[in-house]
Amino acid sequence: MYNLLKGKKGIIFGALNENSIAWKTAQRAHEEGAEFVLTNAPASIRMGELDVLAKNTNSQIIPADATSIEDLENLIEKSMEILGGKIDFVLHSIGMSVNVRKNKAYTDPNYDFTEKGWDVSAVSFHKVLNVLYHKKAMKEWGSIVALTYMAAQRVFPDYNDMADNKAYLESIARSFGYYFGRDFKVRVNTISQSPTSTTAGNGVKGFDGFINFSEKMSPLGNASAADCADYTISLFSDLTKKVTLQNLFHDGGFSNMGISDAVMDKFE
Repeated sequence: MYNLLKGKKGIIFGALNENSIAWKTAQRAHEEGAEFVLTNAPASIRMGELDVLAKNTNSQIIPADATSIEDLENLIEKSMEILGGKIDFVLHSIGMSVNVRKNKAYTDPNYDFTEKGWDVSAVSFHKVLNVLYHKKAMKEWGSIVALTYMAAQRVFPDYNDMADNKAYLESIARSFGYYFGRDFKVRVNTISQSPTSTTAGNGVKGFDGFINFSEKMSPLGNASAADCADYTISLFSDLTKKVTLQNLFHDGGFSNMGISDAVMDKFE
């Protein structure tokens, strides 16, 4: 390909199967010359196919619960041992709502479920950044990216409390990103991706209808998981060294649309 990540080392959170954005990103990072460690929660590793990805990308797997500081410290320390030094890039591709899984309405949630989803989907990113920061694990001009969705800014009723989680995730990226930039010249950004047919995305009520709506609304159409992987690689590369504290919409133009001809045709 382009050798955009030649010699770079990283950690990729959240790959589950070949539909995952993290999976596609790992494949592209490998093609662009990177070495990396793959990680996910132990239950997700058992449920998914991460060993296949690890074999195909010559990577090692380190199980870690991203809500556990102890697990994250172990992950970062072992990753630096395996990779032979500090880290150039990190992808946080983690999200889960128990209320969505249990069909609990936003207006009538189980607050224990809310807290669990908040911890997994957003606070985990703060914990990842915390451990990386205090261990001084990132190389200068390194790049940290988390995946988000536009429900953080606009109302998508069936996205439920994940919208709140994503809003908090984006705030963490900006707030912690300031300290990473000031102290270590490290970039922290979020990518606000189109609705994407992943295991997590397919769990949202009415997903098929919405992805079709988004496709008709976006002038370029929805961005696929593979498209998102390409965009993520660009943020890991040295071509975007001065991009930080940004929430970057990667959605075929959906985020700036009010209406499209294709959608209007359905109502006329």
